[in-house]
Amino acid sequence: MSLLVDVSPLMLRSAGVKAYVWHWTRALIAAAGEESIRTFPQVDFKGELDHEHSMAGTLDTYAGLATLYATNYLRLPVLRFRLGGAKLFHATNQVRRPPRVPLLTSTLHDLTCWSMPHMHTEGNIRADKEFAERVWKRAGALIAVSENTRRDAIECLGLPPERVVTIHSGVSDAYFDVTEDQARRAAAKHSLAKPYVFVVGTIEPRKNTARLLDAWDSLPGRYRTDFDLVFAGPAGWAPPDTLSRLKRDVNSVRWLGYVDECDLPGLTRAATVAAYPSLYEGFGFPVAQAMAAARPVLTSNVSSLPEVGAGGCEYVDPYSTESISTGLARLLDSESLRNRLGAAGAATARSRYRWDICARSSIELFRSLGAL
Repeated sequence: MSLLVDVSPLMLRSAGVKAYVWHWTRALIAAAGEESIRTFPQVDFKGELDHEHSMAGTLDTYAGLATLYATNYLRLPVLRFRLGGAKLFHATNQVRRPPRVPLLTSTLHDLTCWSMPHMHTEGNIRADKEFAERVWKRAGALIAVSENTRRDAIECLGLPPERVVTIHSGVSDAYFDVTEDQARRAAAKHSLAKPYVFVVGTIEPRKNTARLLDAWDSLPGRYRTDFDLVFAGPAGWAPPDTLSRLKRDVNSVRWLGYVDECDLPGLTRAATVAAYPSLYEGFGFPVAQAMAAARPVLTSNVSSLPEVGAGGCEYVDPYSTESISTGLARLLDSESLRNRLGAAGAATARSRYRWDICARSSIELFRSLGAL
């Protein structure tokens, strides 16, 4: 066994990081073989990803949580006994005290605790900075999910550029393979009878929900007559007034709350437009997923989003309500623009955002380190 991959986020309720760990590790095992890769905790990677529940078995979950507690808070070297001769440990941010191994690696998802600290709690900032000191600055190599994240890491953390490698994340095959019939059934399941603009993500300040609602309200009434603005994602740490606006279910705004992973490809495909005017993203899964489903995307002209969206998006200034509303109107008014962006986005996603591509690039990195 050459690699031990920390998949502890799979035991917890989570969104983006959990999706990355699930799909990336499964693709990694498929490409490298089970004889080369083990995971902590043990997960069989069968079935569908469930964001709300542990993906490990009951016993493995309890044992894994106990190991995390003993490692992080009691400072016991229990993870060392899980190595089993592994040369490399790939850490996630749940393991605060990684075992001493010849090679340590990790994935950089974003640097928002440095670039946008006002969007985080003090606890989040403290935990991320502690992880940076104990893992990122010690690691022999780091995977950055975008070139923008790589630049941020080098600038914010002072990391040597040669130690940070950009490997774009992937998109589940379900988005590439979704059919019109699946789209119709998903929309019907959630009682979405009108054409709609689809927004995926946890309701939190960085996702810019309040400004998107303002932009929607500022559009002429005919848009709200013809379209709904539909949000799918759990309540995070958004201001109470933003959550209250979503719950009121007025002005053709619908909030579905948490949506099962299996429904999202169909709901994405059924949308007229996908909207994601986030203030900052390390990668931006909803943008890449909508592109894979051949949907036109409205997104921000900041952080990694122009890099990930390439020519498949309508870009707006996320700090300008007027820019967002103008972009929405352009897309909703022009079927030809929607078709052009949808086709361009799908081509980009097929060539860049497949998990097997991501896994092969990761394996090349691990081989260059001598771990495989």
